[in-house]
Amino acid sequence: MQKPLILNIQKCSIHDGPGIRTTIFFKGCPLTCKWCHNPESQSYKIDFLYDAEKCLKCETCVKVCKGNAVYVEGTEIKRNPDNCELCGECIDWCLSNSRELVGDTYELKELIKIIEKDNMFYEESGGGVTLSGGEIMCQNMGYIEKLLDACNSKGIHVAIDTCGYAPKENYERIYKKVGIFLYDIKLVDEEKHIAFTGKSNDKIFENLRYLSSVDAKINIRIPLIEGVNVSEDNSEILKMIDILKDLKIENVNLLPYHNIMVNKYEKLGVKYEGDEFKKPSDEKLEEIKEIFEKNNFKVKIGG
Repeated sequence: MQKPLILNIQKCSIHDGPGIRTTIFFKGCPLTCKWCHNPESQSYKIDFLYDAEKCLKCETCVKVCKGNAVYVEGTEIKRNPDNCELCGECIDWCLSNSRELVGDTYELKELIKIIEKDNMFYEESGGGVTLSGGEIMCQNMGYIEKLLDACNSKGIHVAIDTCGYAPKENYERIYKKVGIFLYDIKLVDEEKHIAFTGKSNDKIFENLRYLSSVDAKINIRIPLIEGVNVSEDNSEILKMIDILKDLKIENVNLLPYHNIMVNKYEKLGVKYEGDEFKKPSDEKLEEIKEIFEKNNFKVKIGG
């Protein structure tokens, strides 16, 4: 069975579903959101990260690179990705730990053992495991289904954090095995959705309506970004409410934009295109929260 790449396994998470959780971040996502907080999660392949600020410029990496992918240009250490075989040799020899490969595979048994280590925390807090990304619903669903079965057999609650842009049959296949879906909604306006995420939102709302129709437990998560889906007239928010009010939604989480991930783009060697994005004011966040509450939604600011 093809094993998907896993970006990170985060212990003791309290923002990815109920209780204390282990969050597993799978690598690869069909969306390319301009504000993505985990840009290293977008590719389905292993990525190379380089922290220029930590680098000692000792040039050891240049000497040990067998593919001549690492070289010196002026005072900087550079890498030619076309020549790089991602062998990890330069990482093994790096004295400053400024170089890193992201993306690893796990046997199911190995992953289950990692999850089970925190059983005590799950039981005491009503927590469990959260499968996140990237986009979990675009991974090898055979692997994911076996992982869900293993968690269910051990009484471990499972949450799935999804952007909704995945084949409907994937949701049909596993929804009964999932305790709760943490479902991201970004924009209702389709043209803006395409402009900011690279994809239409038709499939996202189709899958959301489907999950609601089969009584899946759903928490809506909305990233709030000034100038994207937050405006003076709250037009996007009102459109969202108009769609969501007819669906079975447990809770709504409003997630204010932040830019603490900009250094990740620098490590990837990718230009961050969200310099104009801003966090809404606290007053605006409270205003949006009140609008949802007036429409009978349970709302929380933050995860």
